[in-house]
Amino acid sequence: MTEVALLSYGAGNVASVQFALERLGATVRLTADPVAIAGAERLILPGVGQAGWAMARLQALGLVGPIRDFPRPLLGVCLGQQLLFEASEEGGGTPMLGLIPGQVRRLQPDPVRTVPHMGWSRLQIVRDDPLLAGLGDESWAYFVHSYVCPDGPATLARADYGDPVPAVVRQANRWGCQFHPERSSDTGAHILRNFLELPA
Repeated sequence: MTEVALLSYGAGNVASVQFALERLGATVRLTADPVAIAGAERLILPGVGQAGWAMARLQALGLVGPIRDFPRPLLGVCLGQQLLFEASEEGGGTPMLGLIPGQVRRLQPDPVRTVPHMGWSRLQIVRDDPLLAGLGDESWAYFVHSYVCPDGPATLARADYGDPVPAVVRQANRWGCQFHPERSSDTGAHILRNFLELPA
């Protein structure tokens, strides 16, 4: 049975992620213990809220080093994806984990696009990857976010929200989903199952 360490640091909706993983047969350990994280088979970094507050919590709990050094599959969810990048505009500039190059920027509203981006958007897969194996052109995911990651070489899939939104990213053994897979019906379950099946 696949084991997952689910980071519980006060900045994520961990219960819904936990239940989604358990429905797929995973054993989930909620933890903020650096030793447990370092030894985990795979790691999920959730996140809801403000980037600066989340990074301060990770620093206070001694988790930044173990996350940066984690050598096996790691998945950032929503704010957790954004934390993988170098910095965010949020709060006037927040240094983040620096695992993927680039700066997270605020979504800009316009007459037909509100902020936050909230609701269902179709995924456009732009690069094959084991995390997205088996997904087709009619895969939809549920988004809730006000900041957007840079669109670059790490992008695996995009959503269209006026401008391209990097919906899934990867750098080495670190993946991110800007959307909430635990709230994204069959698409989200498929992605989480693929994550559980990645070689550890």
